[in-house]
This record gives sequence, C-alpha cells and structure tokens, in this order.
Amino acid sequence: MNTIFHTTDNIEKKTILILKILSSEQGPMGSRLLSRYLQDYGVSLSERSVRYYLKLMDERGLTRLIGRQDGRIITKMGVEEIGSARVHDKVGLAISRIENLAFRTTFDPEKRKGLLPVNVSFIPKEYFNDALNTMAPAFDAGLCSSELVSSAEEGEKLGEIFVPKGKIGFATVCSVTINGVLLKNGIPMDSKFGGILQIKNKKPLRFVELIYYSGSSLDPSEAFIRGKMTSVRQAAEKGEGEILANFREIPTISRSIVEKLVSNLKKAGIKGVLSIGEMSEPICQIPVDVNKIGIILIGGLNPVAYVQELNIEIENHTMSTVMDYENLINFYELLNKSNGS
Repeated sequence: MNTIFHTTDNIEKKTILILKILSSEQGPMGSRLLSRYLQDYGVSLSERSVRYYLKLMDERGLTRLIGRQDGRIITKMGVEEIGSARVHDKVGLAISRIENLAFRTTFDPEKRKGLLPVNVSFIPKEYFNDALNTMAPAFDAGLCSSELVSSAEEGEKLGEIFVPKGKIGFATVCSVTINGVLLKNGIPMDSKFGGILQIKNKKPLRFVELIYYSGSSLDPSEAFIRGKMTSVRQAAEKGEGEILANFREIPTISRSIVEKLVSNLKKAGIKGVLSIGEMSEPICQIPVDVNKIGIILIGGLNPVAYVQELNIEIENHTMSTVMDYENLINFYELLNKSNGS
C-alpha cells in the first residue's frame, strides 16, 4: 500500500513539473527536450519515460500532441492543473528554486564567464522606455544586486523564458548568484528568508517584514512587490525607505574565503552583499545561529519595485532562469540605447 502511495505521489509531482516547463514555452516541446529540461530541475527521466508521462497527460486533457515531430503543448486544463496543484507540493518551492539555481550556477567571477541566476520581468512595450528612465535612480543609489541587465523583444528568450506578445523582457541579476558562487567554492549558504529592510541614513537598520523560504511557494520579493510594501523611491532619493533584501547564514570558519569571493564579485560588477555580520551576533536585529555569520543580500528586483510603486504594472518571474554572464550589459548602456543616445 505504501509503495503505491509513494509512486502515485511521485507521478503527480513530475506531472506538475512537466506542465510548468511546457507553460513556460511558447511552442510545442518533444520528449528529448523535456528530458533535458527536467535534468536542470534535478529530475532524471529518460525520453521513453517522458513519453509515458505525456501519454497519461494527453488522456487527462492536460497536454495535446501537435504532430509527431513537434511534440506537445499545454492545454487550458493543464494550466488550471498547475494553479490548483496540491498545497503540499507547493510548500518549500521557493527554497527548492534557490537550491536548484545555486547548483546550476557556473559563473566564475575571476574569469568573468559562466551561467548565473536572473530575475525576469515583463514590461508592456509601450511603457518600457519610461520604466527604464524611472528605475535609473534606484541603480544610481546602488539599490540593486548589479548594474548588469539584459532585455529581449517579444518572441525572444531571456535564459529559458520566452517573452510574451506585447511585452519586453528585462533581466536583473538575482541574489542567488551569491549562493551559487559560494557553493561552487565549497561554502554552504543557508537561505533563511526574504524581507523588507528599513534603510535609515543610507544604511540598513532592521527588517520590518519577512517571509521564510521554507514555508512559501511564492518568492518573497514577488509577494512584497504585489502588496506594494516597498518604498524604494524614498530610499533612493532620501536615503530612508524600505527595500527588498534577503537574509543568509554562512559558517564562521568560511569568512575569509567569503570576503575574497565577495570582492571578486564586486570587480565583476556584482555587488549583492549589503552587509556581513559577526560570529553568532544579530545583524539588522535578526538573531544568528551559533558559529554562524549573518549576511544581508540586496534584492535584485528593487529597481523594478521602484517602477511598480509608480503604478506601472510589471509581471515578475523571480529566481526563474540562468543566463550567460557574457549576454549581460550595463544598465546605463541599455538606457542610453533606449533613449537614442
């Protein structure tokens, strides 16, 4: 009985994951491509096994075959299935995404090559130039993980994500990049929560809101932006406000290595570390575990939050994909190009 239960449970989890991959694509996908994408999420399924899953999903009306060579697309019922996926399948999704993206990170700050995690935002085409000009003060004030960004027109891709019709995609460096670089250097980073950090006199003071990754299906930054809980504009213009930030912990023994890696990241244009605490001492009024050091990372979506504070609607996909470092450009280069300079 237990074996059957676990088998059924496992099938449902993989079915939902396949549906999510299909929903992120604009065109049909075959079993070979799906098998490769599943490996990126830590799920090993052969092409034959994927075809078995797809056949079951066809029978349930979740997917539809578009020619034997073209593969499947997700149906309306499949989209609804994702939305109504069981609650316990969603719990812990945010922490799982952090771990998966950290593992997929290959970026080497010294060589300035490799893949790193990004957030992807979809901005209405007619507002894109205004949005870039609006978020410039946030970049000016350093309220970002990096000044490195990327953009893509409708139908093009940022990482693995297609830009929908009528939108322009805008990618910002995700703070999970820090997790990935540390992981590749043998340093475990415990991701605790995302929150709203109060800034006073241009310095971090305390967290006023927080959401733990281990108990949330939604990335905290998305939740705080949707709830219009930030005041990035005030923080940028007056040095006092509430911004997106994340709390991590590292082993005390790793401090010297971490500081060196953080320095190398800054030289490569990634300055996501806002503050590093002392051994077992609170940082921004957050207690820290024994023999650990607290680290505050600035949220990569702060410039986007600045725009949404002014009621320009943007669809955000945080911690959504990885991109090649070489495909990123400086924000001001993109801004000047957008303004015709």
